[in-house]
Amino acid sequence: MVAASSSAILEVDHLSREVRGTRIVDDITLQVSAGEMLAIVGASGAGKSSFLRLLNRLDEPTGGRVLLEGIDYREIPPRTLRRRIGMVTQTAYLFPGTIGDNLGFGPAQQGIELQTETIEGLLIQVGLAGRAAEDVAHLSGGEAQRVSVARALATTPAILLLDEPTSSLDAEAKAEAEKLIITVARNRGLTCVMVSHDLEQAARVADRVMVMSKGRIEKIGMAHEVLHAR
Repeated sequence: MVAASSSAILEVDHLSREVRGTRIVDDITLQVSAGEMLAIVGASGAGKSSFLRLLNRLDEPTGGRVLLEGIDYREIPPRTLRRRIGMVTQTAYLFPGTIGDNLGFGPAQQGIELQTETIEGLLIQVGLAGRAAEDVAHLSGGEAQRVSVARALATTPAILLLDEPTSSLDAEAKAEAEKLIITVARNRGLTCVMVSHDLEQAARVADRVMVMSKGRIEKIGMAHEVLHAR
């Protein structure tokens, strides 16, 4: 993984979101480089998840702009944007049916049918080889989160957003999911922006850390520098 540089894949320019007169995201500007893992930390209510949701227009900004590979994301159809900027949430919201059905859903929205070998390749990456036909109702929490990661990868995103992806898991499943995220990101050269309430986790996985407070950037820099200073 790499630190931020001028070759930014994602640029955030004075981004804000106001809800009922309160700025929950307030004038954030930053750049994220290709292959970088950026962790966002801060107290509850700091605006971390709200900021993350703005990055693929799950929520709309009330000010500023976001550029994906130099293009204002308002010029990109929302469905295409969310294929390019995938997201994994705290809870794995899987669709009823098989693991394979879940992986094929996103591409199907683009008129693409995932081949059996492609599905199997994704499952190998997340440690679920040979389980495409298994019903998701039978999965553990950790396994469901692995499917959630594979489903996000199925659309070949340029950027993966992770909103506290391990916080609902037990210690063993959390360690496995964290290892999975690091491995997949490195193997794919994937750019990741991850919200975490766990400073030790941020130190383990991130190249840079952004600390948020009251919707603003309080501090940003290399992980060891920012977290050691705290």
